Order: sequence, then C-alpha cells, then structure tokens
Amino acid sequence: MTRKKSDEITFGESWISIEEIIKIASTKNPVKLNSGASYQAKIKRGVEFLENLLAEKGVIYGVTTGYGDSCTIDVPFNLIDELSLHLTRFHGCGLGNNFTHEQVRAIMAVRLCTLAQGYSGVSLTLLDQIITLLNHDVSPVIPEEGSVGASGDLTPLSYLAAVLIGERKVTYQGKEQKTETVFKKLNIKPITLKPKEALALMNGTAVMTALACGAFSRTEYLCRLAARLTAMTSIALKGNAYHFDKNLFAVKPHPGQMQIAAWIRSDLRAKKMLKNEDRIQDRYSLRCAPHVIGVTQDSLGWFRQLIENELNSTNDNPVIDGEKKLILHGGHFYGGHIATVMDTMKTQVANLADLADRQMAQLMDTKFNKGLPPNLSASSEKRASINHGFKAVQIGVSSWTAEALKNTMPVSVFSRSTECHNQDKVSMGTIAARDCLRVLTLTEQVFAAHLLATTQAIQLRIQQNEVESTHLSQPILNMMDDILKEFDMVIEDRPLEMDLRKFLNKIQQQSWALYEK
Repeated sequence: MTRKKSDEITFGESWISIEEIIKIASTKNPVKLNSGASYQAKIKRGVEFLENLLAEKGVIYGVTTGYGDSCTIDVPFNLIDELSLHLTRFHGCGLGNNFTHEQVRAIMAVRLCTLAQGYSGVSLTLLDQIITLLNHDVSPVIPEEGSVGASGDLTPLSYLAAVLIGERKVTYQGKEQKTETVFKKLNIKPITLKPKEALALMNGTAVMTALACGAFSRTEYLCRLAARLTAMTSIALKGNAYHFDKNLFAVKPHPGQMQIAAWIRSDLRAKKMLKNEDRIQDRYSLRCAPHVIGVTQDSLGWFRQLIENELNSTNDNPVIDGEKKLILHGGHFYGGHIATVMDTMKTQVANLADLADRQMAQLMDTKFNKGLPPNLSASSEKRASINHGFKAVQIGVSSWTAEALKNTMPVSVFSRSTECHNQDKVSMGTIAARDCLRVLTLTEQVFAAHLLATTQAIQLRIQQNEVESTHLSQPILNMMDDILKEFDMVIEDRPLEMDLRKFLNKIQQQSWALYEK
C-alpha cells in the first residue's frame, strides 16, 4: 500500500502523541524531520557548540571522559572519535528474546523524538539516518534483557546505535539479516558517529517509553472491552441493569467510573431486561464492575501525561543547549516516571483479569448461573454426561489470572546498585514495562475466553426462550453476530485452543469499535 505524504508524521518542535508512535510502530505512517530553517539551524548550533568546546579542549562527560564511574578518566583528544564506537560495542551484551519488529519501530521513533528536541548535540545526519530506517522499514534486532532503566536503556539502545553505523543485524522484509547486507541492497550509507552521538542515542528512556506507549493503547482498549463483557455477563446472568443507573453514579462522581457505567448502560438499553427474581443485588463482580474498571479508566489521563511528557522530553545526559551555550550534567536518563506508570498499570490490568475471572466463574457454576447448563455446555440432554463445555477453559482462565496477579510485584522498588556504585539508584523501568506487557497478554487471554463463554451463555438463553434477539441492544447484537461468524457454539467437546488464539489476536488487533471515542 502506498502511503500518502499527507500521512507523514513530523519530528522536531512538534508534540508527538502515543497514538502517533503506535501508528509508526505498525508502519501505517511515514516520518519526516522538520525542514524549517529555524529548526534546522537550532540542531546545527548544538553540534557547532560541541565542536567549538572540543577545539578549546573543554571537558565534557562522555565526550572527553570515560563513561559512568569512569568519568574521572580523561580521554586523549586523539581517541575521542573512537570512544563513541567503543560505547556502542561494549554494550552489545543483551540477552533474552528479541523485541518484536513493531516494538523496535516504536523504540526508534521514541528515540528520534527525544533527539529531535535539539538538546542532545546530535547532527541532522544522525536524525535523517533514523528516519531513513523507519521509512524503509528496517529495524535493529534488539534483545529484551539488559537494562536497569538508568543510565537509560543503554544496552538495548546500543543495538540501534550499532545499526546506524552499519553493524550487527536488522530485520528487513520479515527476515533477520546483516546490517551491511541490507544497507547495500537499499543504498543506505553507514554514518560515522560524532563524539557525543553514541551517548545521545543510548543514554535515555526510549525502550521503556516505547513499550509504555503500546501498553497504554492495549489498556485503554481493555477498559472498553471489560465494560462490554460486563454488559454481556449481566444479560447472561439475568443481572440487575439498575446497578449501572446514572443517578446512582452521580453521587460518586469519579469520571472514569461514570464513563464505564454509562457504556454498560448503553449496552443494556434493551426493550426488555431479563427478570431476576432471586436477588435484589448482584454479586460484586457484576455490581461493582464500574468501580473496578473505573479505577483504570480514571488513571488513563495521568498515564498519558507521564508517558507523553517522557516521550517529548530530552531524556539524555549531558544536555547540550546550543542556544545558551550550556553543558548541563544531570540525570534526565532516569526512568522513574515510566517505571511508576508501568508498575501501576500492570496492577490495574491484573484487576481486570481478576474481574473477568470472577464473572466467568458465575457463568460456569450452576449454583450461581440461574439455570444455565453446567460449564455452559450446549450438548443435548442425552449427551450431557460426557460433555464438559468450557470446564477446561475456566481452568485456563484461573491459571492466566493467577500468573497476572503474581506479576504485579512492583519492580521500581527493586533498585540494584551497579557499575561500581555509580548507578547506585536505578529505575528498573524497562523491566516494569516488560512485566506490564506480560500481564496485558495474560489478561487478553482471559478476555478471549470470557468473550466466547458469554457469547455462548447468551445464545443458550435465546435457545431457552428466556431472551429474544430483539431484547438485545444493537451493540451487543452486532458483536455477537461478528463472533458467531467465526465461532461455532460448543455442543460436542472439542479442542478450543485455535478459537482462543483467533479471538486473542482479534482483541490484540482491537478489531471491534467499542463505544464512541
């Protein structure tokens, strides 16, 4: 598909949003650098300021000194150019699985956004090289493990720095290849890093921030899906729709909580609700669903604020101000804000998994499901004794939920002193982000199972003549129609793995438009 120039996302003196990073990650939009004369002059002034300092033999951390605890070691001027190269190479020690192609594209875009702020002393040539790789869909192969989140994501970002100069491996056209091979094929010339440029590329929070952007998008979607699943579960369990009454939520006005209740209400706008003769109040996993989901919904605002501030900041050290002619040594590489967001987000997402797990438990158990068959099996009465419906799926849901809850241990409090006690307090933001992504995947697995189970439960109500399709609101009908095009009801026991994988993928692709934004 040919992408229009009008779809280009511009870096340099413009605010970049989480959604734009997601678009770049999924290769939906090309990127470009601000071509304005004043902006380009700003970038050049930073480079010129550094060059003038070097000509005067000024002392600059990481340019004329060693790195980290080695900052007390002066580097002879004849070795300064090699210092950057050594930084990229000795950090090439990442392990574990590799980040996905989309995640690496997000990492590149986030680092580009930081460097394009104009306070890192990097050249237009370096910025253009990152843009070239993004627009040719060439991404470095980057291992997931090896960052403590301060001094930045040094080890993983060394793989980006190495690729810019033509070393290590990239992913291109779905295959891992040597960087030099792909560069020759695309006529891309390796760049030579200037004295500060390796440090500028590596000494920041791009990896954790990129992962946080993806986590935010997935969490935002899960809030909406949790509301939809709650509405479907309420229908299946003959729930009390008045638990979501507008007047009720007006007296406890957390905005996100009110929004979740409103979405559930909109889904339950049926001509006739099922009558619940057993209980005036539903169990907490239904009655309190807006309160559980609403906490996450309410947190999205400050999640976004912290992630986008980090994304659009100069998270680097030292900061190079070419306008004011200042070298500012500090700790802007520290990932504490992202670590806090990720530690908080994963706890809240795990709560969504736990909520769905409890809702599904009610659907499965004849003591609570108000006349639905055991384990939601749709088998005939004659064959009911050998059919088990969603029994094993519920065991899976319990397993995934337990693992999600286990992974909520905050990582930011596990700071480890490292690098000769120079990095003696670190953020662990990247590990927190990776944990959050794992919790998201587990929760999405729970939701995939819950989605199929609630769909089957409502269909069983229809078969029992306890609800007519005309009683269901249009959003619920549309979603069920879409699901049932690809999912056959479980009448006779069959392996459900492929169904679960299919709908997990649909959730991760955010296939359904849930409520108006």
